[in-house]
Amino acid sequence: CDGKGTETGEEIEECSSCNGHGQIRMQQGFFTIQRTCPTCNGEGKIIRNPCQKCNGQGRIQKEKTLKFKIPAGAETGRRIRLPGEGEAGLRGGANGDLYILIKVKPHKFFTRDGADLRCRVPIPVTIAALGGPLEIPTIEGKRTRVTIKPGTQTGQNYRVKSKGMSIFRGGESRGDLYIEVFVETPVNLNKKQQAILKQFDESLGGKNAGKHSPESSGFLDKVKDLWSDLTD
Repeated sequence: CDGKGTETGEEIEECSSCNGHGQIRMQQGFFTIQRTCPTCNGEGKIIRNPCQKCNGQGRIQKEKTLKFKIPAGAETGRRIRLPGEGEAGLRGGANGDLYILIKVKPHKFFTRDGADLRCRVPIPVTIAALGGPLEIPTIEGKRTRVTIKPGTQTGQNYRVKSKGMSIFRGGESRGDLYIEVFVETPVNLNKKQQAILKQFDESLGGKNAGKHSPESSGFLDKVKDLWSDLTD
């Protein structure tokens, strides 16, 4: 019916009960009451021979697959508007718009902080002590190299510029990638490796212990002071 709602394409008649207004006014004493016209159900038009397929509505329900582009840097809650892809208008009226609400799925490796990305990476105790290169994956599936400084501690952050998310409507601008490292303690050591570690530990003792392990040495000094205060 080309959206007209009529079976044979004839003109739609104006409702004679409401004269096409869709509303009927009734006078009750000093008051005027307006209600929906029961003849045309408020539409103001009458279809004598409605279309069998759409039952006079001028539209039918069906599924449609749409393809659209998500802007780079879009975040959860961002809304995309597709003009004319919403509900079809009644009897040939203009179509509404379709609004798509974006929800970004969590990533297995990265967490998002606005346009910045954060990740937590384990490093061997040897690299933490001596320093060295470390390869990190990027959000595009590539790799970038970070140089770990000697003496790096758990919780220390390294910043890689412009390796984060694209900034929404920011052109080529991108956020940064922040790498939080944590030092992994070696496990399943054999006797030879344990002996080497013991020898290494002995070499760090004595007067220079505080130089190599300032955090633990400072903590022990505080504990000693606490014990002294309790025994005084």
